[in-house]
Amino acid sequence: MKVLVTGTEGYLGSLLPPMLMQRGHEVIGVDTGFYKVGWLYNGTELTAKTLNKDIRHITAEDLQGVEAIVHMAELSNDPTGQLAPNITYEINHKGSVRLATLAKEAGVRRFIYMSSCSVYGVATKGDVTEESPVNPQTAYAECKTLVEQDVMAMTGDSFSPTFMRNATAFGASPRMRFDIVLNNLAGLAWTIKEIKMTSDGTPWRPLVHALDICKAIVCTLEAPRDIVHNQIFNVGDTANNYQVKEIAEIIAEIFKGCKLSFGENGSDNRSYRVSFDKINQILPGFKCEWNAARGAQQLFDLFTQIDMTEETFLFRGFTRLKQLEYLIRTQQIDQGFFWNK
Repeated sequence: MKVLVTGTEGYLGSLLPPMLMQRGHEVIGVDTGFYKVGWLYNGTELTAKTLNKDIRHITAEDLQGVEAIVHMAELSNDPTGQLAPNITYEINHKGSVRLATLAKEAGVRRFIYMSSCSVYGVATKGDVTEESPVNPQTAYAECKTLVEQDVMAMTGDSFSPTFMRNATAFGASPRMRFDIVLNNLAGLAWTIKEIKMTSDGTPWRPLVHALDICKAIVCTLEAPRDIVHNQIFNVGDTANNYQVKEIAEIIAEIFKGCKLSFGENGSDNRSYRVSFDKINQILPGFKCEWNAARGAQQLFDLFTQIDMTEETFLFRGFTRLKQLEYLIRTQQIDQGFFWNK
């Protein structure tokens, strides 16, 4: 299958193409290159040919012969979304819907959209399922719900979308991110030997390893169409719902000598437990292979191997908000987040 993957120079995007290529798929990448500078270790044997292009500039010609699109190239995470909410809507909502429209017109039969469990926002009545009402709390999460809604309306006999609501990702990637909860806490435990929580750590977060997300994408692409057609899947495992304090305690246990303390209730009111029964029961071949403890051990082993320094941990290339602020401040990108000539 010829697959176009957007965001191939990102955290997940650097892990997915090798997995697809090893299974015999032809992969084309698209990435605008905002995070090209963030390379933590040499961890991929295969890389896809990548068009250096903003998703808002993709043309029908770019999609010739493409049978499936995996779309993950958006401004990622809530702080980045708050940096410029109007641009977040331009890229994450309008840009994604435009890409899906082009795909349908070009005869691309499958469209996998990387959504997020953050669409559930605050949920207090048990584990949320794909049927639960969404309650987005941020521009980032709001855009995810809008894209789902608009692309779902485009579904037809010749265009089959699938929507993957990923839990919060964790784990090692060559294009590392230290602005997501488990990775961030592991970095603190390694570099300063202290995790000082500003909150009491009671909110719930579902976690999923980056490689398990990639596995879910591969399984979706290779599944019979009727199983994944116009479906929403929460991506993860119900056993991997953790309170933030549990995540911190797991890391403190693996990173020996790390001091751990908690604060009062934090300002972030997002808390939700998620049911992942649907994907584990319906999607052929899918089962998570990672939990928080195994992921924390993976990061400990990696940091040991590369002798990671505090300077590396704090480098802007590994934190989405820092890198975008740098590109804006140095006028490498303009107010529309397009590269300046």
